[in-house]
Amino acid sequence: MNVAHGPYLIESGVPSVEVFRRLRTDAGLSDKHPDAVALALPNTWYGVVLRHGDEPIGMGRVIGDGGTAFQIVDICVHPAHQGRGLGRRIMAALMDELRRRAPATAYVSLIADGEARYLYEKFGFAETTRHNSIGMYWTADAPAPADDGDVASRS
Repeated sequence: MNVAHGPYLIESGVPSVEVFRRLRTDAGLSDKHPDAVALALPNTWYGVVLRHGDEPIGMGRVIGDGGTAFQIVDICVHPAHQGRGLGRRIMAALMDELRRRAPATAYVSLIADGEARYLYEKFGFAETTRHNSIGMYWTADAPAPADDGDVASRS
């Protein structure tokens, strides 16, 4: 898929490791270690890169198992190009692909930072708390929890 909108082109694919890291940090997202990015990008279920001329200025990815669970990640647009509906275009491209290829029973999630929630609501996303769920996270650099017995036996 290559879709032009004025001077902007959205194309299927993922950026290089270096461009991925630059796009994230330019947009105010956290940086990721190059080795981690090199592992992650080939496992993208579907991704898009937004270009202004030849310059990559935005991106978005869908990751997941290809059947039951998907997550939308890495939506970003360079600050110099924000406010022009480009995040919406990235999101629309990802949603079009999900509608086309994901099974009807698939669960698609994302984490909305700040005001981005309003963009995602326009695509039908709702807070998980509406369904008696709460989003949670863990990072690999988190300290190990205190050993208080076998957690699995309490589940």
